Amino acid sequence: MECPAGDKASRTSSPGRFSRFFTSIRERVVARVDTGASNRRTGAVASTAGAMAPRAARLGSSAVPISAALTTIAKSPAAVVYSESVQHRLEEYVNLLRGQEIENTVVVHVDEDARKDFQKLTLRDNWPLVYVKGDCVGGLEEVNKLVANGQLKSWFQEHQYDLIVIGGGSGGLAAAKEAARLGKKVACFDYVKPSTQDTTWGLGGTCVNVGCIPKKLMHQGALLGGSIKDAKKFGWKFPEGEITHNWKTMRDAINDHIAGLNWAYRVQLREKNVEYVNSYATFVGPHEVSGKNKKGVVTNYTATRFLVATGLRPKFDATIPGCKEYCISSDDIFSIKYSPGKTLCVGASYISLECAGFLKGIGLEVSVMVRSILLRGFDQQISEKIGKHMEAYGINFIRGCIPTKIEQLEPKTKTAPGRLLVHWVSIDAEGKKTEHSEEFNTVLYAIGREPQNVDVKTDVVDIELAKSGKIVARHEQTSVPWIYAIGDILEGKPELTPVAIQAGRVLARRIFQGNYELTEYDKVPTTVFTPLEYGCCGLSEEDAIKKYGQDNIIVYHGAFKPLEYVINEDRIENNHCYCKLICVRNQEERVVGYHILTPTAGEITQGFAIGLKLGAKKRDFDRLIGIHPTVAEQFTTLTLEKKEGEEELKVEGC
Repeated sequence: MECPAGDKASRTSSPGRFSRFFTSIRERVVARVDTGASNRRTGAVASTAGAMAPRAARLGSSAVPISAALTTIAKSPAAVVYSESVQHRLEEYVNLLRGQEIENTVVVHVDEDARKDFQKLTLRDNWPLVYVKGDCVGGLEEVNKLVANGQLKSWFQEHQYDLIVIGGGSGGLAAAKEAARLGKKVACFDYVKPSTQDTTWGLGGTCVNVGCIPKKLMHQGALLGGSIKDAKKFGWKFPEGEITHNWKTMRDAINDHIAGLNWAYRVQLREKNVEYVNSYATFVGPHEVSGKNKKGVVTNYTATRFLVATGLRPKFDATIPGCKEYCISSDDIFSIKYSPGKTLCVGASYISLECAGFLKGIGLEVSVMVRSILLRGFDQQISEKIGKHMEAYGINFIRGCIPTKIEQLEPKTKTAPGRLLVHWVSIDAEGKKTEHSEEFNTVLYAIGREPQNVDVKTDVVDIELAKSGKIVARHEQTSVPWIYAIGDILEGKPELTPVAIQAGRVLARRIFQGNYELTEYDKVPTTVFTPLEYGCCGLSEEDAIKKYGQDNIIVYHGAFKPLEYVINEDRIENNHCYCKLICVRNQEERVVGYHILTPTAGEITQGFAIGLKLGAKKRDFDRLIGIHPTVAEQFTTLTLEKKEGEEELKVEGC
């Protein structure tokens, strides 16, 4: 039988002790297992030995080494991965695993290219690498830690499930269904803690219940008001009198749709053989959670792996009297039984601006109170354009302020919002403070979101958390090797539903199939659904300058008016639509930022995003023939370079 330590050249150059070590493995072999065609192509051989003797696999070719290695690792109880340059203490690694009565340990020999691929995949530099049940543990120090606290042995105990997903949002559901499709036994925990105003919802997470879906539908409802005004200019006749909006009709229709989605998700889980557990999960052991349901009944569950996908919830400022007691959040706005009336939206986040936009669009009086800049993290030129458009739209902005106190003048009822008195202080350019107060029916807080509904840092499971409370992870793997995390709760990742869905599916395939696919978190397209929508992909102008330098960035831009709006000259959008491409000068004008402020920006941005993903250059946009007359064709005709101090752009039609 061929020695599993490497090809002939590597065996000749290996130190004598490693040759003797692998010779001893070979002498104990009692059976040979062929790992498949991919291993034959790479010259890989897998062998199994008797009890407590390792199963050794050699993967030395540069053809498909990492895919073959990962396939072997995914099917093995334990594996040690090494290359010629990092094989020190290899015997100690294998003997340590063997001493824990782990049978059939796999020794995987990869070439240097594959080693670099493994480092990208695991973000670990401590070699050789140890895998247990397909999960990367790290080096000798990490393995010894698991041995010392007894968690390595508990890993090999029998568990009820292959995977327990904590969180029934978009990402958690995607991962649970994908894992079940791959033949794994899966349970999905989902429990909604009531909001500060006692709002709860069904299966599906934030996006479905209190986020993307109801937000977009209310946004659409608001836009229809403007379309009715346009219709008159196009010859449509309506009964005389003011056009009015009925909150209850809109809310009921949207909530009926959401209830249908909640039910559909439960049906999907049942059809995929995923057990749905409507309980709050808390870690009580390395591989065990307790689930407490609404009746207070506690049941324990065990699993080989866990996935935390609990997302975030709205943040309140507890230092402001009356804030948590009387204010609502995006958790509440979509299901309140009465029209919000005169509303103050506190915060410069996209949630605050989106809510302000659709509330104004259905005819309510709306103010937005912001402490500093709008849409932090987004392109600031576009953000200010959004602010100007919303002011022209009739929304009052109170800038440079935050509430200092919120008083209840009249309590809300089941049919009316009540009355609140909001106090704040403004500071002028000379530092003079002025106290203000104003009465509102509803105050909606949207100053950010925070994790608050998962117990992950206990005596038995110590997951590393960032200062924000979010989970720190290496490609979704937490500091506890068998616990993963996806979605909004991950530190430094986009807080977007499609990102969580993609990450959930990709992760399930990676840990259960042993493939090399990683979620790509860069160049993620997104849209802010303000009255005039903002679509973007890639870098903001500020971030592009920071990354590539001011002199190395060239921006092509243009202003335009949509053809659909030119008949109604009263349309304020006619003076606010704008687009730009941010390019890197010394990279043949590669496009690194795409931005557009226009109606239906989301529909336009999705298609253009693939160009950025594929490394499109400005000339590629120039060569693309546009569809006329559309706002999207603006990107095929941009020639004007943006320069500092230039006059306002001339608005052009289609």
